[in-house]
Amino acid sequence: MTGDGPLICIVTGEPSGDLLGARLMTALTRATSGRARFMGVGGESMQAQGLDSLADQSEFAVMGFVEVVPKAARILRRVREIADAIAEAKPDVMITVDSWGFTGRLNRAVRARALGIPQIHYVAPMVWAWKERRAVGVAATVDHLLCLLPNEPPYFERHGLACTHVGHPVVEGGAGRGDAAAFRASHGIPPDAPLLCVLPGSRRTETGRLLPVFATALGRLRVRFPNLHVVAPTVATVAADVERAAHGWPVPTIVVRGEAARYDAFAAADAAMAASGTVGLELALAGVPHLVAYKVSAFSAWLLRRLVKVRYVNLVNLALDRPVVPELLQEACTGAALAAMVERLLTDEVLRTAQRSAFAEASQQLAGGPGNPSDRAAAVVLRILGQEETAP
Repeated sequence: MTGDGPLICIVTGEPSGDLLGARLMTALTRATSGRARFMGVGGESMQAQGLDSLADQSEFAVMGFVEVVPKAARILRRVREIADAIAEAKPDVMITVDSWGFTGRLNRAVRARALGIPQIHYVAPMVWAWKERRAVGVAATVDHLLCLLPNEPPYFERHGLACTHVGHPVVEGGAGRGDAAAFRASHGIPPDAPLLCVLPGSRRTETGRLLPVFATALGRLRVRFPNLHVVAPTVATVAADVERAAHGWPVPTIVVRGEAARYDAFAAADAAMAASGTVGLELALAGVPHLVAYKVSAFSAWLLRRLVKVRYVNLVNLALDRPVVPELLQEACTGAALAAMVERLLTDEVLRTAQRSAFAEASQQLAGGPGNPSDRAAAVVLRILGQEETAP
């Protein structure tokens, strides 16, 4: 923690939230001319902005109902410990980012300690996809909600929660500004060789189910595309697992880490298959034709089908309300099905062009207006703190 400005606690529980948190930290630092101080929980992106994380973010990156149960006691213990650390530090504001299963519990634990600090949540829980009564719990737990999508505020405002639509910060990243030629040259990939970007997720519960399926798909694709190359961008939480799996894949594979390398890989890639998540938005911004895949436990899938009310899981599809990006989920997530769809993404120019056109349309909707979403979010935080932004 440096500077003499407000002490801002930012907490997230997964890599996608870590990236949003890092961009918000950058915006807050810029808006306060470097006076803002930070504490909290984050991953490599937030730590690169100077955060000394209170916990290892990978402890909380769990998806699914059955998958959470074995880790529930440890997660609850860590929530109490983090809440105690926040109470001791007495920050001026607490901002939690996404991961409502974890951050919601932390918000309740902090509220129970009656610290009297504003509690802001960034990324609205998807109550429009689940049962809306969840909005009541969110409204009772935090003081302000920063929403990424324009349709979200009304779901919470009707329950008395102040909301601001700020747009999706992924649009301000460099996903569409990678260097394709440099990436291929530095990794010895011929300019005419098909390059597939493979993104099996950022949680071990995701990679554990998707890596074997992706390997089967690659085996089939190797027959159809003998000169196929693969790049697998990954993050710290699952890097070891991805590297271990990629070592046995039947095609030449490069594993890369870091935002710059990921964006260069996107620029060089001809197509991608990815775990469903925020990375799908980055691929869309980069104009990479892609599919999304996902698998959870059989019980989690059964429960989700009875609770979820929307037709799509991919944010591009949700924003446009049509199936632009193929979603191969659960039983449909097989090596054969993935390989067949990747083949189309690599060879069908009509499909490739249609996806890219839709990506541009979705990006405009997700931007939330002129300027950077992170700057808009930072301005809301400082307004809540009663502090004027300091011009750089």
